[in-house]
Amino acid sequence: MGYFSSYIDKYANATFEEITKERKAQLANIARIRERDVLVYASDPTKNAHTEIYPPDLLIFKDQLSFISTENVDILLETPGGIAETVEDMVNLIREKFDKVGIIIPGSAKSAGTIFAMAGDEILMGDSSALGPIDAQIMTNGKRFSADAFLDGLEKIKRDVLTQGLNPAYIPILQNISPGEIQHFENAQNFSRTLVRQWLKTYKFKYWYKHSSTGLDVTGQEKDERADTIAANLCRHSDWLTHGRSIRIKDLEDMRLQIFNYSKDHPELCEAIERYYNLLRLTFDKTGIYKIFETQNSQVYQSITQAIPSNPNVPIGGNTPEFATADITCPQCQAMFKIQLNLQENIKLQNGLEPYPKNDVFICKRCTAQIDISSLRMQLEAQTGLKLIIS
Repeated sequence: MGYFSSYIDKYANATFEEITKERKAQLANIARIRERDVLVYASDPTKNAHTEIYPPDLLIFKDQLSFISTENVDILLETPGGIAETVEDMVNLIREKFDKVGIIIPGSAKSAGTIFAMAGDEILMGDSSALGPIDAQIMTNGKRFSADAFLDGLEKIKRDVLTQGLNPAYIPILQNISPGEIQHFENAQNFSRTLVRQWLKTYKFKYWYKHSSTGLDVTGQEKDERADTIAANLCRHSDWLTHGRSIRIKDLEDMRLQIFNYSKDHPELCEAIERYYNLLRLTFDKTGIYKIFETQNSQVYQSITQAIPSNPNVPIGGNTPEFATADITCPQCQAMFKIQLNLQENIKLQNGLEPYPKNDVFICKRCTAQIDISSLRMQLEAQTGLKLIIS
């Protein structure tokens, strides 16, 4: 039986405090083995909330960093990605205070999380750990694009125009692209690549003195070239095809990036990390918590507040109703709101009503609590047999 199965059985009727106590014990075990404190930054991408790395996280991250009392530190990361500029700010906070930093990836650290990992002197991964491509993702005209794929596509159009003339099919595409957008895509991609290249040279390669194969000294130029190659590989959309692709230890080693494989090289550490990670996942699964910042002795949780809304009020009549309404009360500050749930396209928002949110999470206008109102959607669709229209 695996750790997750055993923990499900053991903690089927456990309190949150009991699960937390065991999770903290395993985090302390990791710190004991590594002989340094551990700061966890973890989020649950299955929740409808700000699970990505974004600017408000910086204040909490700094707060938890203040509880680290050892000379060196490990950062345990679990994240779907986020904003690279916020990652840069977090890394600067760490590097101003600690000389040696390990980045532990028990599950996955994708996109901006991968950029974060490149700032470690050590990257620790197991057999099921994964990083991801760092090709910048850009929102434009309501669609998400890979900056690298966009720029590659633009280059293909240029080549076709030079060799075959302008294909009429390209005209509407080119009409929707401005020079400013092209520059924005280039800047975003260059920023990701620059951070990785800089951090690899400055931190990851800091103690790389000798070539393991020849015993010869490593030159500064060789460090530059290796960092450039790895950064380019991680950015290249054509290699990975999708932004969510998992990059495993072997993929990274093929890039000639050294990874500490704790599954293979340190069984005791592997058990502690896997036990902690399974308890972390159990914490997310059994609660509304979507983000955890913690050390062995401190923690901050961010969670989605579950509202108990009224049943949707659907107008009675022979025709298909245009919309329904429902009252919700914020469980945190008790503020009351009336929500409009559209059942047809292009329905105007009525005075005094709030639109139904795109991600099922309503932000309280008084206290900014994030309130999961997905039950409203399910009640309305079951009651009417119609699909909720969200504009």
